Amino acid sequence: MTSHIEPSVSRFLPDPKTVAIVGCPFRGGQAKLGVDKGPIHLVQAGLPEQLSELGWKVQFDGHHQFEEISTEDDPPIGKLKNPRAVSRVCQAVAKVVGEHAKKGQLPLTLGGDHSLAMGTISGTLEKYPDACVIWVDAHADINTAETTDSGNIHGMPVSFLLGIGPKVEEFSWVKPLLKPHRIVYIGLRDVDQGERRILREHGIKAFSMHEVDKYGIGRVVEMALDHVNPGRKLPIHLSFDVDALDPSVAPSTGTPVRGGLTFREGHYICEAVYETGCLVALDIMEVNPSLADSESAKQTVAVGCSLARSALGETLL
Repeated sequence: MTSHIEPSVSRFLPDPKTVAIVGCPFRGGQAKLGVDKGPIHLVQAGLPEQLSELGWKVQFDGHHQFEEISTEDDPPIGKLKNPRAVSRVCQAVAKVVGEHAKKGQLPLTLGGDHSLAMGTISGTLEKYPDACVIWVDAHADINTAETTDSGNIHGMPVSFLLGIGPKVEEFSWVKPLLKPHRIVYIGLRDVDQGERRILREHGIKAFSMHEVDKYGIGRVVEMALDHVNPGRKLPIHLSFDVDALDPSVAPSTGTPVRGGLTFREGHYICEAVYETGCLVALDIMEVNPSLADSESAKQTVAVGCSLARSALGETLL
C-alpha cells in the first residue's frame, strides 16, 4: 500500500508526532454481541503499521482488558443497562486517554461501542479544557436517563459530557466540561424525539444528511468548523461512529441507517480535520465484525482503518 502523506504542522503535538492506540474491546453500552471484537480486527488488519508508514511514531501496548469489570451482576439503574460496567470502563478509558494526551501524544481510541466516548472525551478535556468535539454519527447519542427508550448507554454519552438530564450517582465522576457551543454533529439521520428537543433547547449545532445533500460535504465541514473552532486555534477531538457511513459502505455495524455518508464524504471529513493542524484525539467506534458476512465485515474493518489514516494525514495525491 502506497501512502501519500500531507505534511501538517500540528498546533498542539510535539515532534516527532506520536499516536497512542487505545484498544477498547467493550460492548456494555449496547446489546449486540461482537462490537468488542472491533479493535482486535482493526489492529490485526495492520492499522499500527499503516500509521507508522504515514510517519507517526506508534505506541500500542495491547488492548485494554476489562475482565475484572463484569456486566453479570449489574442490574439496571432506572432504564440504564449495565450502568456500573459502562461507568467503570469509561472512567478507566478517561484516565488512559488523559495520560496519553498529557504526554503530548494523540490518543486513537478503537471501539467498542460509542458509550466509550464518555471516557475518551473526558480524558481529552482534562488536558485540553477548551477542546471542541466533532461528532460524526447517524445518531445524536444525547439521550438522558429520562428520554432514553432502550436504556442502552451508547445512545447517551453526550448528555453525560454536557451534564444535562437527571443526575446518575454512578456517573458522578464525569465532569460536565463540554459546553454546547463546543460540539457539532455531522451525518445525523436517526434522531429520537427527546434528542431533537435537547438539541434545540441547548442550541447545539447539527448538520444532518439533509444539509450534506443541500450544501455538499466541503461546505458542511467548513460550517461545522466555523461554528466550533472559528479561528482554527482550538484543539479538536474527532469522534467517528462508522454508522455515519451508508450501510453500503460500512455494513458491519450495530445500528445501520440507510441514506448515510458516502465513502468519500466520510474520508473528506477526516482529511479536512487533519488539515487544520488542530486534531488532538480520534475515536473510531462501532465496528462490529460479527454482524455481517465475512466480506462485509472485512470491508467495514478496512473502512475503519482508512478513516483513521485519513484523519492522521493520508491524502489521495
